[in-house]
Amino acid sequence: MRSLILTMCLLGLMLWPAALSLKICAFNVQSFGEAKAHNKKVMDVLIKIIARCDLCLVQEVRDSKGKAIPTLVKHLNKFDKSHSYAHLESKRLGKTTYKEQYVYIYRQDVLEVKDHYYLQEGGSNLTKLFSREPFIIRVQSPSTLVKDFVLVGQHTCPKNAMQEIEQLYGVYTEISKKWKTQNVMFLGDLNAGCSYITVKGWKANRLRNDPKFRWLIGDEVDTTVRENTRCAYDRIVVHGKELNYGIVPDSAQPFNFKREFQLSEEEALEISDHYPVEVDLKPSHRYMLRSEL
Repeated sequence: MRSLILTMCLLGLMLWPAALSLKICAFNVQSFGEAKAHNKKVMDVLIKIIARCDLCLVQEVRDSKGKAIPTLVKHLNKFDKSHSYAHLESKRLGKTTYKEQYVYIYRQDVLEVKDHYYLQEGGSNLTKLFSREPFIIRVQSPSTLVKDFVLVGQHTCPKNAMQEIEQLYGVYTEISKKWKTQNVMFLGDLNAGCSYITVKGWKANRLRNDPKFRWLIGDEVDTTVRENTRCAYDRIVVHGKELNYGIVPDSAQPFNFKREFQLSEEEALEISDHYPVEVDLKPSHRYMLRSEL
């Protein structure tokens, strides 16, 4: 009997069941602030979207009073009592009066955010090259094959998208020196598609052309809600052999919440004009065997 159980466990290791994987998401929620936080219809769908993720980078948070995200996390914890959700938010970022925040919402019973970092803290010359500098965190995940990795959340300015994507290469270099790791994931609304990208510029882009950086969301993918657009704005890019091996094959994709929740385009656009993008990390052998037994 025990040999049969072990055989089933080994089979499970090969299949990487989705139920045991760790889901990482990035979602541009389009001007998320008090108005959306007080819209029950919008919040009900938004909570269902984020509750699918073990960690979700929320972008384009526009709330000077700082109440919208705590409201979201409070409702999320009421909706999904099987996990405990926490959040880490950036400063309000932007070189003009227009400001945004990045916010990581995560299951603190599943993973731990060990550290966070802004480029300006290291006196980086890269800071001035971004409209909104990346918000960088270091994550420890006991249940996955890759235990320690870095997430770089970035929402580029559309008109400077190609230059900002290029500068992410330098961000990787700084991170690898600071934290002595190669396991880095870039995620967010990079505006990496349609009119914001040129063929000539793409060919010269190091983040795009260095084979060590793997683009998990392809150019042909549509991450936009509007039916009259088809653009791969939102991306996930990974670096590092350990992190690359730890990705569940073919798990990187947009989540079409309009179709999933049977919304009209008008209803979906009340939530955002972007779909979230997501990827799954493989569970560790030990974690899978414990779950099977």
